[in-house]
Amino acid sequence: MGFPYQTKTVRTSVEPLVAATALAASGLFSTYVLYETEDGWSVAGGIAAEVILKPDTVRCTKDGTTVERPWRGDPLAQVRAFFDGLDLADWRAYGWSAFELAYAVAGRPVGNDVLLHLVVPRTETRLSGDHAVVRGLDPQEMALVEKTLTGLEPVTDARGLPVRVDIEAGAGAYRDSVTTVVERIRAGLLQKAVVSRIVPVTSDVDFPATYLAGRRANTPARSYLLNMAGIQALGFSPETVVEVGPDGTVSSQPLAGTRALTGDADEDRRLRENLLADPKELHEHAISVKVAVDELAGPCTPETVVVQEYMVIKERGSVQHLASRVVGRMSRQAGPWDAFAAVFPAVTASGVPKYPAYDAISAVEPRERGLYAGTVMTLAQDGSMDAALALRSVFRKNGETWLQAGAGIVEQSVPERELEETREKLRCVAGCLVAPAAESEARASDAAPDKRLYV
Repeated sequence: MGFPYQTKTVRTSVEPLVAATALAASGLFSTYVLYETEDGWSVAGGIAAEVILKPDTVRCTKDGTTVERPWRGDPLAQVRAFFDGLDLADWRAYGWSAFELAYAVAGRPVGNDVLLHLVVPRTETRLSGDHAVVRGLDPQEMALVEKTLTGLEPVTDARGLPVRVDIEAGAGAYRDSVTTVVERIRAGLLQKAVVSRIVPVTSDVDFPATYLAGRRANTPARSYLLNMAGIQALGFSPETVVEVGPDGTVSSQPLAGTRALTGDADEDRRLRENLLADPKELHEHAISVKVAVDELAGPCTPETVVVQEYMVIKERGSVQHLASRVVGRMSRQAGPWDAFAAVFPAVTASGVPKYPAYDAISAVEPRERGLYAGTVMTLAQDGSMDAALALRSVFRKNGETWLQAGAGIVEQSVPERELEETREKLRCVAGCLVAPAAESEARASDAAPDKRLYV
């Protein structure tokens, strides 16, 4: 695989958020993943090794050689084998998985072009406080990263002009979808399904500038900005699907139950109290936590699985959620992919039971979800893994840009309330979309747009 990683510490004069965004937007890397955890920001650039899982084949690149071959059985076995065969010391991988990866694991037909895409970067930069740790395989590329970081200047809160989004798009069809799923639930086919709707973005969007503006406006569990083989995405994830530590500890954070977060203290308190007393929301949350406990009991030693937090309030941008955390410790025979397979896709973005929920989702949603409700994730040689639920995001693929949001449907669901929940979630990103600089300049003299489209 060539030279081992070299490491250098670089002092920075701007906040990590600004430095990470600027590095992603610098043009140094055609493929990059920016990923934020509680420890700071990481920017993975370039490709040293790569695995792309498709519905019928797996494409692996390492040591300068690319091989694509068919797969059968468990698709995650192909991914495990790829990483087990890497001979690069202290590697970390970054990338994403599609929601429909779960369909492939379950043996269901899928129409996606890509189910999972992970890269081990040529250069990885981890930023926190006033410094960055740069690890790279190419000294010249590392020098360019250092030059970029040391040349940055503080950024004000000034931003480009906003992009119009009609968050009412598809509202009528969504009400009908909720009604259809409630009928399935009352027929005894399932208990819960998370149904989403798509909101098109018809103007061009500056993804790095939108990420920067959106991160300042949101309080996510994780955030990300990526550009990988034709798909761009940015987002402010409200929860992690799975966190695996190098010591075998496993954690999952189901969020279910939502009310708006308005910024008015009295109104937010009223909405919070309403959320904590709403039988529908409490039921939806409780069954989601039960599923998470049952799922982690598979890869973990059962007696170690506990609910560490239960129904606490987490504020996430324009919404507040009921949140719980389920933790456990894996058995010696299990690894990070076993934990991932046990809980993926998140119960809070699929349903209960999951297989009937897949049927309900496929029946009412017009196309595959892809990255939406999948994960943006990292994986390391030491056995650690961190996978964020891909929600509150902006997506671009094949010239199309869109937002997507859903709500958990149970027997007590009312279509208009579930529609309003999707509006509340869309507001996390809809008001943060930024036009490219050239377009902003061209529109500078325009009148202010209809605010209804931004809220």
